[in-house]
Amino acid sequence: MSDESKNKLNQYGFGTQIRRSPFFHATIDSGAKGFSVYNHMYIPRDFGDPEQNFWNLINEAILCDVSVERQVEIKGADAKKFVQFLTPRDISKCSIGQCKYVLITDESGGILNDPVLLRLGENHFWLSLADSDILLWAKGVAVNSGMSVEISEPDVSPLQLQGPKSKEIIGQVFGNEVASLGYYKLMELEFLGIPLVVSRTGWSSELGYEIFLRDGSKGTFLWNKIMEIGKPIGLKPGHTSTIRRIEGAMLSYHADADSRNNPFELGLDRLVDLDITDDFIGKAALKKIKESGIKKRQVGLVIDCAPLPAPNNEFWPITKNNQKIGKITSAVFSPRLKKNIALGMIHIEFAQLAKSVAVEINGLSYACVQVELPFYDPKKKLVKQ
Repeated sequence: MSDESKNKLNQYGFGTQIRRSPFFHATIDSGAKGFSVYNHMYIPRDFGDPEQNFWNLINEAILCDVSVERQVEIKGADAKKFVQFLTPRDISKCSIGQCKYVLITDESGGILNDPVLLRLGENHFWLSLADSDILLWAKGVAVNSGMSVEISEPDVSPLQLQGPKSKEIIGQVFGNEVASLGYYKLMELEFLGIPLVVSRTGWSSELGYEIFLRDGSKGTFLWNKIMEIGKPIGLKPGHTSTIRRIEGAMLSYHADADSRNNPFELGLDRLVDLDITDDFIGKAALKKIKESGIKKRQVGLVIDCAPLPAPNNEFWPITKNNQKIGKITSAVFSPRLKKNIALGMIHIEFAQLAKSVAVEINGLSYACVQVELPFYDPKKKLVKQ
């Protein structure tokens, strides 16, 4: 650890009760100026100007420490059956070497997490988590499941390499076979003796890869090596972009969804397969919700006001005729679209494209109009290229 890192540790007042990633010191040396906490871990959230971070992402490439995406490892003779019991998405066609975006639901159909599922072997899966304690949930479910499974948190810490130049960079680092991975596919490999998994996934709505380090002692070395190779191609250290993820209508757990929301409210019907023969937690409740209909829905909104100086840090009320009908869950100014864009949850009777509502921000009311989601690249051409 450099002297600069030691000074910044004292400056920021990091405690021992929150875990640090294997890349923690490398990110500080690379210019990380601020951190948040996610899944009981520190995550870099500030490398300077967030707008410049956005342009770096969409024009070149950024490397992000996302070790906070903790893995729940599920192994054993009944691993596949157990994973299916956790999620309403049909995983029967999830092959070895494939990833799937899934939901974890509770007995009432509420969303507990929206992880990426990785299948590494016949009876070997990872759940790459959003911000909630699914390791504890899975262990609790396993206790009385009668299934033969082992649930653990492995020594695995992911990085995200995202942006249009990420394919060229990953090819320079790991070779053309890795660079040619198909969308939502994965492969295992060793790099200079370091065990890794690389997948064509990411939380950016851009072309990108996730690099899962399987030896935490090698974090600083791996970060620095990727930066060394990628820098001449345009790679910058960075953080997950709030601007880009809202443009892509990507959910942030606890902000845009939690256990009080069901998949249908969020337009995630495609992740619920009620006709499969296998049982899963929340199946009966989700059937009932589908039959009776939802009472609220996520919508996209454009807010008519001066550019928002920063993303919202509280839920802003959405109103119609001075009556509260919902809330803004995520909002930001998009410098590319030159608009204030937002995700909101409103009562179903008011959810209609092109309809105007109002939002209250710091005691002032502003008009906003409902628009199609996502705000940019609706056919996901960028991420699938």
